[in-house]
Amino acid sequence: QVQLVESGGGLVQAGGSLRLSCAASGTAFSINAMGWYRQAPGNQRELVATITSGGITNYADSVKGRFTISRDNAKNTVYLQMNSLKPEDTAVYYCDALITAISRSSYHTWGQGTQVTVSS
Repeated sequence: QVQLVESGGGLVQAGGSLRLSCAASGTAFSINAMGWYRQAPGNQRELVATITSGGITNYADSVKGRFTISRDNAKNTVYLQMNSLKPEDTAVYYCDALITAISRSSYHTWGQGTQVTVSS
C-alpha cells in the first residue's frame, strides 16, 4: 500500500504564497496521476489541480494563473505552489494519487490533509 503525507500548510495573509508538498511512500507498480483537492467548512471537496505522470496538468478555473502543480517522479512527490492567495482559498488541502499496485489493480489513496488559512 502507498501512503501520502502532506506538508506546507499554514496561515498566510491575502496576497501571500505557500507551497504544499505531498510525498508518497510504500510499494506499488506505479504512481499515476496525482492531484490536490480542498474542502472548506460546509462545502464539498473540490478539485484544485491534477498532474499526470507525464506532466500534463489540469486546474480548477478558480486557481488558474495563481497555482502551479508540479511533481518529482524520482522522489514520488507532488507540489502545489500557491501564489496571490485569497481568503476564499482557505480550506483543508488533500493530496490524492492513483496507484497501480504490484497486482496491477488500481486504487486511489488520500493524504491526511493540511490546513491552509488565508487572512484578509
